[in-house]
Amino acid sequence: MFEGQPKGLYVLALANTGERFGYYTMIAVFALFLKANFGLDPGTAGLIYSFFLGLVYFLPFIGGILADKYGFGKMVTIGILVMFAGYLFLSIPLGGNTFALICMLAALIFIGFGTGLFKGNLQVMVGNLYDEPKYSDKRDAAFSIFYMAINIGALFAPTAAVKVKEWAEMSLGFSANDAYHFSFAVACASLVVSIAIYYIFRPWFRHVEGGKQQAKGETTIKEDDLPPAETKARIIALCLVFAVVIFFWMAFHQNGLTLTYFADEFTAKSADGVQSMAFDVINLVLIIFIVYALFSLFQSKSGKAKGISAAVIIVALALLYVKYMNIDGSIDVSAPIFQQFNPFYVVALTPVSMAIFGSLAKKGKEPSAPRKIAYGMLVAAVGFAVMAIGSLSLPSPVEQKAAGDAAMLVSPNWLISTYLVLTFGELLLSPMGISFVSKVAPPKYKGMMMGGWFVATAIGNLLVSVGGYLWGNLPLICVWGVFIILCLLSAIFMFSIMKKLEKVC
Repeated sequence: MFEGQPKGLYVLALANTGERFGYYTMIAVFALFLKANFGLDPGTAGLIYSFFLGLVYFLPFIGGILADKYGFGKMVTIGILVMFAGYLFLSIPLGGNTFALICMLAALIFIGFGTGLFKGNLQVMVGNLYDEPKYSDKRDAAFSIFYMAINIGALFAPTAAVKVKEWAEMSLGFSANDAYHFSFAVACASLVVSIAIYYIFRPWFRHVEGGKQQAKGETTIKEDDLPPAETKARIIALCLVFAVVIFFWMAFHQNGLTLTYFADEFTAKSADGVQSMAFDVINLVLIIFIVYALFSLFQSKSGKAKGISAAVIIVALALLYVKYMNIDGSIDVSAPIFQQFNPFYVVALTPVSMAIFGSLAKKGKEPSAPRKIAYGMLVAAVGFAVMAIGSLSLPSPVEQKAAGDAAMLVSPNWLISTYLVLTFGELLLSPMGISFVSKVAPPKYKGMMMGGWFVATAIGNLLVSVGGYLWGNLPLICVWGVFIILCLLSAIFMFSIMKKLEKVC
């Protein structure tokens, strides 16, 4: 999994991990902050939430165009500085009046523009590492590792958001609304770590920073001109994929909106016994150690490595047992904490996914990247089907609110299971999609095409707000049904154009 990868991959992945940790710390509480601090209804909060997500994922298109002209590394550096300014501005408690709302929207624009310069261009640099023939067959594995690193940051973000907010309330005496801003301040610190990692280890990847204006004396990335017909075919294929993934992200990013609303309004507020252990991020990290140690145990060639792996497994299991034996009563479960399960599953399941596809590749049966994307859409539909089943006996959100203390609450396991299924879909679609773009994009349009992937994500994120407007009088099964149908139709379309997509792979 990790063997034979260029050192630059790990530096770029860690730099991205820090930035994503800050971003997901903010996202974990942002929708609830909008409702609590400004008194917004779910639809309006959802509109602002999806507008921000759309901005974050649209602007990499502009950032990619700029990087194709001025260089990827320069845009990444400017992006981090602009993001820092936005998060810093968002961290200032200004109350819930109109002025505060305007200031918040300005901060979101800064964050969105900075992310646009940073996110896509960092991923292009990762792809450029694999333009060298000796690394070319490791591209898909590299993006799986890179994607896993993103989710390591996201794994700790919900816990950080909740704990920092609670600390600001209980220890510093801030009001519940003002305490949210301390969660946003976490992003500032994480960006400092990201830029430090980037510049300390810059020599390991400096040769892929340049775009068309490489510094004198540095290695230049070879830019082979393709025949116009082939360039056109590749761009058309990429645009068809972009059209499909719009609906995946529309559905998937309900995790910060309707799925968070469901956690807040329809899910049990406490957990005990083994169930309570799932909400402690340390326990999830121990499980991740066990998964990776098991892979190392069976794949290592030396007795020493096998012994270390076995010791890690024993220690992690012992710590889990000790924590289980010390469970004392029930714990409170807050809605944002459910967002830790998706990144946990990504990190834990990435080696499983890579092992499965590695085995299929050796047999010559590994699905193409477009086919994996189509399967991902089908799996996403199944994820929302789980939510539909779990919601069969539940009232509409309006009826639930009117019920007051008599409101019906369900087990947290419905959401936990949904996140598991959606993560399988994500692993099939997102890292494979990014890898597909980096491989198929014409060399002189790499930045723009990677930006196109994010534009598709942006449109999907703008459509996330549909979930907010559905959240009201409609039965929950109808809300989830919309996403099931869209994912199924997208998968059918993807399979219908499969030959055209696989032709350019």
